[in-house]
Amino acid sequence: MRQFLFPRRPMSRGALLLIHFGLQAGLLTYALLWLLPRSPWFGALEWHLAWPSLALGAGLWLAAALVLRLLIELCLLPHHLANRAGFAPGDMVTRSFERRPAVHDRQAAWTSEARQVETEPSVLGSARVTRPAEPLKPQGSV
Repeated sequence: MRQFLFPRRPMSRGALLLIHFGLQAGLLTYALLWLLPRSPWFGALEWHLAWPSLALGAGLWLAAALVLRLLIELCLLPHHLANRAGFAPGDMVTRSFERRPAVHDRQAAWTSEARQVETEPSVLGSARVTRPAEPLKPQGSV
C-alpha cells in the first residue's frame, strides 16, 4: 500500500493536469456531439419527446466527469501527501471533549475513581513457579 500511495517516480503534477484537461475536454466534446442531434434545436423533435434522452445523456456525462476527476485525484495523491510533514494533531479523529477520561469535572467524567489496592498478605496468592529457572544452554554444543 505504501508503494501505491508513494510511488518511486510519480507522474509530474503538470502532466497529470494536462491529461485531465484533455480527457475532460474530449468527454465534453463527445457528450455535446451526442446530445446536440437529439435536441429540439437541431432535430425535428419536440421537447416533451427529447427530454428523456437529453437527461440521460447529461447524467451519464456528469457521472463520467466525476469518475474521471476522482481517478485524477487518486493519481495526484502522492503530490498531496508529499507536501505534508507528517500527521498533525488536528489530523487525528478523537472522541468528543465531553467523553474524554481526563476531564477534570467530576460530573462530566465517565471514568470511575481510582481504588486503593490492598497490599496485605491475604490478597496475594501463592506463586505458581515450583522450580527455579534453568540457565540457558549454548546452542552451538549439541
